[in-house]
Amino acid sequence: MANRLFLGIINQMKEAIDRTIGVMDDTCTVIACSDLSRMGESSEALSVEMSAGQELFVFEGYTYKTFGSRLSGDYVAFVEGNDEMAARYVNLLTITLDSVKQYYDEKYDRANFIKNVILDNILPGDIYLKARELHFNNDASRVVLLVHIQNRTEVSVFDVLRNLFPDKNKDFIISISESDIAVVKEIRPNTESKDLEKLAQSISDTLGGEFYTRCSVGIGTATEGIKNLARSFKEAQVALEVGKVFDTEKSIISYDNLGVARLIYQLPTTLCDMFLKEVFKRDSVDSLDQETLFTIQKFFENNLNVSETSRKLFVHRNTLVYRLEKIKRITGLDLREFDDAIIFKVALMVKKYLNANPVKY
Repeated sequence: MANRLFLGIINQMKEAIDRTIGVMDDTCTVIACSDLSRMGESSEALSVEMSAGQELFVFEGYTYKTFGSRLSGDYVAFVEGNDEMAARYVNLLTITLDSVKQYYDEKYDRANFIKNVILDNILPGDIYLKARELHFNNDASRVVLLVHIQNRTEVSVFDVLRNLFPDKNKDFIISISESDIAVVKEIRPNTESKDLEKLAQSISDTLGGEFYTRCSVGIGTATEGIKNLARSFKEAQVALEVGKVFDTEKSIISYDNLGVARLIYQLPTTLCDMFLKEVFKRDSVDSLDQETLFTIQKFFENNLNVSETSRKLFVHRNTLVYRLEKIKRITGLDLREFDDAIIFKVALMVKKYLNANPVKY
């Protein structure tokens, strides 16, 4: 469809520009040209020239300029000549073609429609009308995975993800910001959370192993109906934010598995402050040293089992009991008692949450 639009623009402008003009796609194949005999031509040498990353360049008697949504450009406009007038013509041509492309994308492009849905930029009542217009399958199950890039890289992560999910009718890659890319994936009904985590892990492994790009992936819940994709996207955002606070070592965080952390994240900070003051009187938790806090962590990891914890810490059982008694004297909570252990665990998570001061969506 875009090719036909470009060809129409080229045919209208060829009378005003008395030179050969045209458009190539990202494979350097001519898709529209005032000289119809050049339609379908391709050039490997030009591909090499484009890989240099220049937006405007001259090659073999023609002036070229890239345009489109991607950093490397979706399309290339060209005008015969290498003089100043050719540069002016190609600039005017790209402005016109890019404007037409944006209008087409906003009205007909499925990916742009999905982006508007997940960002809540479209009214709920208009979603079904637009979905019908685009022949969208509203009954399919889908999930949103949000990929957060943690380090700067020369690799276009957007392009890598598009290659990982090539089915443009079912899967959509949406650029949210410079560091965040959403993957809207169509899945089979009743797909389990562990399968989604495997999918997210494959994304992380590909980016890290092949392209040296560190990332974390937040997974929303699977949903039916296009309207609910916005909820899945927000859940993926929350998963990433909660993961930054409570699971800093994890790169794959699923909203379904956040547990108590999700509850704490949704509490008002004033309520969290009140809770901490009630549990840890006189800031008693701040007086615990790192060795004691590490002991507490291992005690929780071993299900409050004194013998098992002492074995893992390579200390005598009586030494661990002494440490637990010390914690009881300082905080008033006996971690060997289930109720006190729960209160202490939640209080530590609340304190960690307040110290992190995460951004809420």
